[in-house]
Amino acid sequence: MWSDSETDRDFLNFRSVADIAAEIISQADGRALSIGVSGSWGVGKSSMLKLLGGSLKERTDERVIFVEFNAWLYQGFDDTRAALMETIADAIVRTVEADKTIPGHVAEKAASLAKRVNWFRLAAVSATSVAGMLFGLPPVGLVGEAVNVVKGLTDGSVSREDLDRTEGAVNLAVAGAKGLLKDEIPRESPPKAIHAFREELKATLAEMDATLVVLIDDLDRCLPETTIATLEAMRLFLLVERTAFVIAADDKMIREAVRHHFAKLPDFDQDLVTNYFDKLIQVPIRVPPLGTQDVRAYLMLLYIENSEIVPDLREKARAAVSKQLGETWKGKRVDADFVRSVLGDIPEALDKQLDLANRLAPMMVSASKIAGNPRLIKRFLNTIAIRMSIAAKQGIEIDEEALAKVLLFERNGDQGAYRQLLNAVNDDAEGKPRFLSDWEEKTKAAQPDLTLEAPWADPFVKEWLALNPPLADIDLRGIAYVSRELLPMVNAADRLSSAGADMLEGLLQVKTAASKPLAGQLAGLSTGDMDIIGDRLVAKSRAIKEWGTPDVLWQLLTFVLVPGPHVEKVTRFFKNIPADQITAPIVPVLSPQSWASEVFAQWGRSPDLDQTVKRAIGLTGKKGER
Repeated sequence: MWSDSETDRDFLNFRSVADIAAEIISQADGRALSIGVSGSWGVGKSSMLKLLGGSLKERTDERVIFVEFNAWLYQGFDDTRAALMETIADAIVRTVEADKTIPGHVAEKAASLAKRVNWFRLAAVSATSVAGMLFGLPPVGLVGEAVNVVKGLTDGSVSREDLDRTEGAVNLAVAGAKGLLKDEIPRESPPKAIHAFREELKATLAEMDATLVVLIDDLDRCLPETTIATLEAMRLFLLVERTAFVIAADDKMIREAVRHHFAKLPDFDQDLVTNYFDKLIQVPIRVPPLGTQDVRAYLMLLYIENSEIVPDLREKARAAVSKQLGETWKGKRVDADFVRSVLGDIPEALDKQLDLANRLAPMMVSASKIAGNPRLIKRFLNTIAIRMSIAAKQGIEIDEEALAKVLLFERNGDQGAYRQLLNAVNDDAEGKPRFLSDWEEKTKAAQPDLTLEAPWADPFVKEWLALNPPLADIDLRGIAYVSRELLPMVNAADRLSSAGADMLEGLLQVKTAASKPLAGQLAGLSTGDMDIIGDRLVAKSRAIKEWGTPDVLWQLLTFVLVPGPHVEKVTRFFKNIPADQITAPIVPVLSPQSWASEVFAQWGRSPDLDQTVKRAIGLTGKKGER
């Protein structure tokens, strides 16, 4: 499985972009700076911030105070402006305490900054509340419980319990106010307090000979009010000399928050949004979108990260892939062969995954609802890994590429169409969605006359049909079975009569020899029940990869003791077992069957049939002659 959190390991060749941002900050020479790292959700902005921090540390010997602030974590729990200021003040205090080379008197300045934050935190409650506290009254914003209780006192019925609750809530609010006011803070007007805070921050950083770099993340997840509050705190209080703010957010979401904030102004127009954003963000940097080469490299590095390869070799592969990606404009490729040339001998499982990455990459880029998004790719791979694990534990053989294509439709297609797909798989005797055949052929031939009706009338469907592999001739029952988390699978066994279900359960208990008594009971079932049981046994048999005398063999032989058209279905299955899966012990078990000679003749035509199996078949022929 792959973690969905940010990382400082560069799997996307973003280090070059991070280096540019770090160089801009280091060359600012103390001037206040704001950088916007923009990109849609999940493209790697948070990881870009991590890389930027590391790059900046490498290129300067000066004291740098790094502060990471996630506004989303404070939304609804705290005043975001005060939380940002407090986070910065705390970081400065910790730096002063840890670095003994900083003059002692700077500690007092740092402590003063922290005290001023309390003033702003109280001011955020409301101007009238702050004024009231100065006269010994509780701040309105801290007595939410009391206000709710007081509302209850106006309905004409006041109980002793109401009075007790009101008294307790007010006492709690007063205690909270005193806690914030325990430090002496100058009683200044808001403009003077803002100016004083800025000057004190600037002076503190100058005496520390330090640059403050604030990395603001997840701002595009916040409500418009929180977004604007954070940006205003940055602009009003903190953007002073020796500071650099790096904001990772989708610029479309930020612009929408600005639009929401100013929309009520009588002279509002769209230019106001652009002007506000341009004044706030001095240096815009956009996270580059990923192409097929990038996604292929990303997939391969993710598979390598989860492999058994030692860490040093994993890092060697990461560095080589990043370097190669930087030269793809010269025509160089990042593919499975390139990665193999770097790694040398690798585990068989990883080798198969590298091939899968080659095939998946175009799908991950061309599918419009994934479009190369790294976070969506990780989640996609995690789901595939979970379902492949479920299949392995159930003994179900699944084509991973076909699973990926079905999962893509499950995640992005119309749910009505997805239900039709699963129903077609469940209703077909071989689990094949044959209705897709004509559509896939027309899509492959790029025929413009392909017209689809609801619920398939979605441009995504044609994109999906064009992806490999074609599904119309693939048994998808195993994939449907492990994909039941969103849509239940109604398979053939669920449509059996109660007697048929009991017989199927009994049949699956047969393990050592064909059961004539059970066959006698099976003979009493309807033709429909026998067809369904036959389909279920054949589906189970397809998961067997070595045909000696597995349990399902005795179940099949019990089943064919009952005459009927289902015998031909079982015979056809035996004829089509791949020759490389057949071992000699099965031959004497099948030889008594009337149809065994047809099966043996079919097997004998394959050049892949093992010699021991051929000899066993030959011996059965000689016994027949005697």
